Amino acid sequence: MTTSIIVIFLIGYMLIALEGVTKVNKAAIALLMCVLCWALYALGGFSVDEGGFADVAGLSKIIEHHLGDASTTLFFLMGAMTIVEIVDQHGGFDFVTNKLITKNKRALLWKVAFATATLSALLDNLTTSIVMIMILRTLVPDKVERMKYACIVILAANSGGALSPIGDVTTIMLWNGKQVTASGVISELMLPSIVSFVVPTFIMQFSLNGEIEPTRTKYTIRTVPITTFRRYLIFIMGVGGLCSVPFFHLYTELPPFCGILLVLGVLWTIIEVFHRDKAEDDPEAKRVTQILTRIDLGTILFFLGILMAVAVLSQVKILQHLGEWLNVISNNNHYLVTGAIGVLSAIVDNVPLVAGSMHMYEIDPTGGDFGVDGIFWQLLAYCAGVGGSMLIIGSAAGVVVMGLEKISFGWYLKNISWLALIGYLCGMAVYYFEETLIFPLLK
Repeated sequence: MTTSIIVIFLIGYMLIALEGVTKVNKAAIALLMCVLCWALYALGGFSVDEGGFADVAGLSKIIEHHLGDASTTLFFLMGAMTIVEIVDQHGGFDFVTNKLITKNKRALLWKVAFATATLSALLDNLTTSIVMIMILRTLVPDKVERMKYACIVILAANSGGALSPIGDVTTIMLWNGKQVTASGVISELMLPSIVSFVVPTFIMQFSLNGEIEPTRTKYTIRTVPITTFRRYLIFIMGVGGLCSVPFFHLYTELPPFCGILLVLGVLWTIIEVFHRDKAEDDPEAKRVTQILTRIDLGTILFFLGILMAVAVLSQVKILQHLGEWLNVISNNNHYLVTGAIGVLSAIVDNVPLVAGSMHMYEIDPTGGDFGVDGIFWQLLAYCAGVGGSMLIIGSAAGVVVMGLEKISFGWYLKNISWLALIGYLCGMAVYYFEETLIFPLLK
């Protein structure tokens, strides 16, 4: 029965990776894979020693345990996506546009790179990519030239997501799972993540010369029926609230999703006060109940299916055995293992890769490479996040930019993949330098 579970998971994994070919939404495949794996597990007759269950009540407890673990990530994502959508719908990101305007093409490239990385660290790489492409369309009228800026958005968005505990789904998963801490991610992954997009940006700037015409002195993406003060307040409360979640978790020791729900509750209340004189169905009110309909529920269901399917593999100890095998063939070289995972994340979705890796190894309570903020977990956060930039289909940011700007797989592979690979390796080298030379001197 274990073999059947592995086969179902691999088939599902392959269909998810080939979503662009099959035209079947990956959320549907993930849910089917999840239920079929659990059904096979229930029918398998595993003994308790093999990670099985003694009776129906025992099976229910096992499922509820894994569902509880998955829910902390799902509620975090739903809350964060809603907050970002509230800020966006009220024109909060329009201020970013006016800060980026410049005539110089190279200056704009650097502004776009750092603005994208910063927003991605605070929000998420998918939303940041959409916002930045919308902004670029107002600043760079030439489509061919805009493709270069769009590709830097992909690289910077993925790198920015890796330097923050809330910037990418994979870092959120590791943070929720207590493999890493917010302070550990920020202090040790910030420099490698910055290097991973700064190096490609530095190289790409030499392909841009001259000035952008026509220039704009001021631009607003769209007109939103709300005062400037209220727009500023919503932006500060939304983005500032997201930034405060790690501190909320640190001081209360409550799960991170509680902090996200607190920020959402406060922002929701503010919106209701702002629009209290308008009818419930008034489209100009931009009420949160209306904004909730814009949340991508398919993405949430995809994560649910993936996380629960991976939980089955963990329950029957497949992932633990795989982790032991990887250690043997790599001679316990964490850079090789996580580096390979990063390269693989450019081909397949990084969510199941990280979910599987989290179940391969236990957190070492005594510290070391597998302790909280250990080398393995931090490298995993970096590699899975940044590695997806090597192919345009390797990350959510890449896929959305590919669709918005109609960038072909071949063009990206020829012009950008090598830049992403150089940045990826440079970031790993910086992390190695930190761990072997800098941090030992500070301890």
